[in-house]
Amino acid sequence: MEGGTYKSVDGGRNFSPVPMPHGDNHDLWIDPTNPRRMIEGNDGGACVSFNGGETWSTIYNQPTSQFYHVTTDTRFPYRVYGAQQDNTTISLPSRTYGGAISMADWHTIGGGESGYIAVNPDDPDIVYAGNHSNGYLSRYDHRTRQVHNVMVWPEASAAWAAKDMKYRFQWTFPIHFSPHDSNVLYTAGNHVFRSTDKGNSWEPISSDLTRNDHSKMEVSGGPVSLDGTNAEYYCTVFALAESPVQAGILWAGTDDGLVHLSTDNGESWQNVTPPDLPPWALISIIEASPHDPATAYLAATRYKLDDEAPYLYRTTDYGKTWERIVEGIPSNHFTRVIREDPEQPGLLYAGTEYGIWVSFNGGDRWQPLQQNLPVVPIHDLAVKDDDLVAATHGRSFWIMDDLSPLRQTAADPADASVRLFQPRTTHRHTPPETFGVPSKAPWGYERTGTLVVAYAQRPDDDDGVIRSYMDGGANPPNGVYVHYYLDDATEEPVSLTFLDAAGQPIIRYRCQDDADAPALALDEERGSKPRPGLNRFVWNMRHPKSQSLPGDPLTETLHPPAITGPTTPPGSYAVRLQVGSQMFTQSFEIVNDPRILATQEEMQEQFSFLIRMRDKLSQTHAAVEQIRSVRQQVEEWAGRTNAQLVTDAAQDLKEKLAAIEGELAQTKAKAQIDRLKYPTKLNGKINSLISWVTSSDEKPTQQSREVFGLLSDQVNVQLDALKKVLDEDVAKFNALVAEMEVAALNPNP
Repeated sequence: MEGGTYKSVDGGRNFSPVPMPHGDNHDLWIDPTNPRRMIEGNDGGACVSFNGGETWSTIYNQPTSQFYHVTTDTRFPYRVYGAQQDNTTISLPSRTYGGAISMADWHTIGGGESGYIAVNPDDPDIVYAGNHSNGYLSRYDHRTRQVHNVMVWPEASAAWAAKDMKYRFQWTFPIHFSPHDSNVLYTAGNHVFRSTDKGNSWEPISSDLTRNDHSKMEVSGGPVSLDGTNAEYYCTVFALAESPVQAGILWAGTDDGLVHLSTDNGESWQNVTPPDLPPWALISIIEASPHDPATAYLAATRYKLDDEAPYLYRTTDYGKTWERIVEGIPSNHFTRVIREDPEQPGLLYAGTEYGIWVSFNGGDRWQPLQQNLPVVPIHDLAVKDDDLVAATHGRSFWIMDDLSPLRQTAADPADASVRLFQPRTTHRHTPPETFGVPSKAPWGYERTGTLVVAYAQRPDDDDGVIRSYMDGGANPPNGVYVHYYLDDATEEPVSLTFLDAAGQPIIRYRCQDDADAPALALDEERGSKPRPGLNRFVWNMRHPKSQSLPGDPLTETLHPPAITGPTTPPGSYAVRLQVGSQMFTQSFEIVNDPRILATQEEMQEQFSFLIRMRDKLSQTHAAVEQIRSVRQQVEEWAGRTNAQLVTDAAQDLKEKLAAIEGELAQTKAKAQIDRLKYPTKLNGKINSLISWVTSSDEKPTQQSREVFGLLSDQVNVQLDALKKVLDEDVAKFNALVAEMEVAALNPNP
């Protein structure tokens, strides 16, 4: 096992290559009971063979990427960027319109398998990405897909000792835009460099900030296994940050244990290394506080020196003094990253070799934030809007959606037996799969916990489908996140009611039995009832659904959006939590997707039109249900009397009811395909029109209004006919049945 994989069948005298899905192969397990079954581990993941290595499973069916760092861009939805060990850089969306975030949504962005990525904040199509090879740095333009080498010193360095190079760059050297000027780009080797012309030229703005110990800059590997990939270059600047609060305050940390600060835009630098930081620590991340120019945090590691202790530090005076802040973190959880929440001062997130931790008090005390995240090394963290994005080494990217409860807890840590957190501002996100247009894409999706697996379908003799699996990222829940806290399990009724701007109820959800409200379904892992601790409910932003027509395939499966109810328009809303007799209310905003061009007035116009159509569809279905109820009663009465007059009257009444029902709904349809066999009736036409009006976030067309006016009039004709039948024919039938019953009781008057 090496760069390639080799096999010998003659005791090692001769070896032949074994084709593998990926390079850099590290491990192989052979089933002792069936040596043709093997599992192989490589830098791309794991592969399985059932035929002795003749063929292998793909690496694209598992989320095992190793990401060194993570960054995001300014798009909506934002995209996530990282460099994968022994693969490529990657850009992928934080959410998609589909059932999963699949490979079709990914693309590479220059650079290579290691390093930082910096996205132009003014133009997210321009991306700078690093790689090893002593500072390889590329500028990628997504419009042209061209990659331009803009590295500081483009001199080939493979198999050269670090001491012999003009500059030294680490495997994962920093690349950052200035938070104050998008024309300023920073990178670092053993010096800090700045470019103001898109990387076409670079200016060193520091001296060598490392220990510059040449004894640690020889060629790696020695005479037996020379390995000069530049991954082993030492005495380099490993961490770099500029204060988001004040321009020109620059922090630099090295892989050989030094921290420097410049307060004059790189004109001069001071050594501000924490005095109690053990020597030769690797300064992994420096986080310049987004709230105070004098405050910074750093994460360091010494595990390569057999020291697995966590090293997190805080300064509030420009590095004059430092305080180690690791209380609560186990003594063997070494730390690579620390970040401060940009919205809430003192709310910190830290990544260790085994997971994520949170501090609500500036690092004085840490608590685990693991939740459903696998136990995995966390190499980097990024706070984007209200989300926390994690780059892991071996389990790919993970996103914690909605940091609102953490921020509000940090701002107000007061204990309460029940607490309703204020929902964050929610973007109205309407995925096309809800538009009611049947998809013919050959993809299916299966969810297992937090993993979504996409598969291609094609005919198979056994079960009709062959599934070619690939890994897919899970999309976040679509809707308003409502978090509430309960200190104990409660047997009291719990409900959530969503209110409009006037305080009028829109829809109510409950946990206990309540025939007037849908169930308060929670996330999969916590079950269907609230539990002690933090609970989350996601409101899909929909108003109550229209009345359904059970057994009608044309409204239940073909165009389900018509049944699910209209999505509420952007605006101000509130949620009310009721636990027994206690009530709590929080306001929140729903805003439009910034990519949507419709105005607030147009969105409101669409919503009002959809409400009218929903109500007319409900009215139509209620009429059909009433017809069916009356018919059943008529049949029951006819069966009781056995009188020919009643039988004849019942048949006449049922024919009149059937004629009306047949105009309101297609009663012959038993499956969705029947829409091609039998004409669409009024409920199907309204249902389809609703689906078409919701196919985009725009005001209804004039022709849609005209069609609905026509359909509404036609429904009203049938409703009037039904009223006449109920008022006259049913009344006559009831009188006849009563007369027959009296006659039966008095056979000889």
